Amino acid sequence: MIRLYLLAGFACMFLMMHMNGNLNKYINTKYAYLSESAIALLGVLFVFEFVRLYVKEREAAKRKAAAAAAISAEPADGRPAALDGSAGHGHDRARDGHGGHHDHHGHDHNSDAHDDHHDRRDRAHGGHNHHDREHDGHDRAHGRDHVGHSHESPIRWKRYVGYGILIFPLLTGFCLPVQTLDSSFVKAKGFSFPDFNVSADNPGFHQFLKPDTSVFYGKTGYAKASKKELDDFLGTKDVHLTDANFLKGLEALYNYPDAFIGRTVSFDGFIYKGDQTQGNQYFVFRFGFIHCVADSGVFGMLVRFPEGAPFSNDQWVRVEGKLGAEFYQPFKQTLPVLDVKTWKGIDKPKDPYVYRA
Repeated sequence: MIRLYLLAGFACMFLMMHMNGNLNKYINTKYAYLSESAIALLGVLFVFEFVRLYVKEREAAKRKAAAAAAISAEPADGRPAALDGSAGHGHDRARDGHGGHHDHHGHDHNSDAHDDHHDRRDRAHGGHNHHDREHDGHDRAHGRDHVGHSHESPIRWKRYVGYGILIFPLLTGFCLPVQTLDSSFVKAKGFSFPDFNVSADNPGFHQFLKPDTSVFYGKTGYAKASKKELDDFLGTKDVHLTDANFLKGLEALYNYPDAFIGRTVSFDGFIYKGDQTQGNQYFVFRFGFIHCVADSGVFGMLVRFPEGAPFSNDQWVRVEGKLGAEFYQPFKQTLPVLDVKTWKGIDKPKDPYVYRA
């Protein structure tokens, strides 16, 4: 029954994410069909489990009814009818034989006394048989208890642990509010800009400033894919990064900075000052998903505003300016820097995240 509730719980949780519009806070909406498939699969498994439990309960009810009927059909003295009959025939034969023997010697015994002797012997044997059956039943019950203590308890304990692991995400999914990532997450986790040639064995370190999809390709495959994406931005004088192409364009910009230096670049994002920027320098970021929240990151670039531009963390802005480059001492690397010419404050987007197309 617990499995039935778990299946229903996960199906309802995924359905709730779709209905509340919170699915995009967990996965790239490009892969929304996966959650829809999961809902359908959980529904099928729920029906299967329901039918299985129904059939199991019907069979248990039939066995219980059959056992009750068998108990009600037994004689009042508790002995099976077949045993009484066979015992009676045996005693009759014994009595006939005994009588014949005495007739052979000419003795005449009272039949009532002889029958009474056999009745007492039968009751004695019946008592011994009943005692033996009690010992057999006790031994079998003791054996079952021993097996239960040695094998069933650990299995049951592991099963409950497994149920607890599955129940935990249901409780968090239904009870905890969905939080939108902001600058507090950046400050809490910290961020750094890795070397371009850092090993792809540590993809988690790539997910700051520069989007990196190289871990999903071989070296040759990634070089071809990144070159093709660069071509999409070479045919225009200005580079306008939208929600649809933000991660792709930013990755091309970091991979081929010389192709963008001196060009006008514009994009939207939230302000992050941090402890590593000085004066009128800020980072302008967007949180983005490549596939899901597991490979999400904070992406953007260093921006230099005109003197006296007042900003606070998490303030959303639209910036436009000329792209340059400078050596950034805290990271000990040369970074692209946007020298802002125009900017304006904007409202926070309904969907603050960007996704890799």
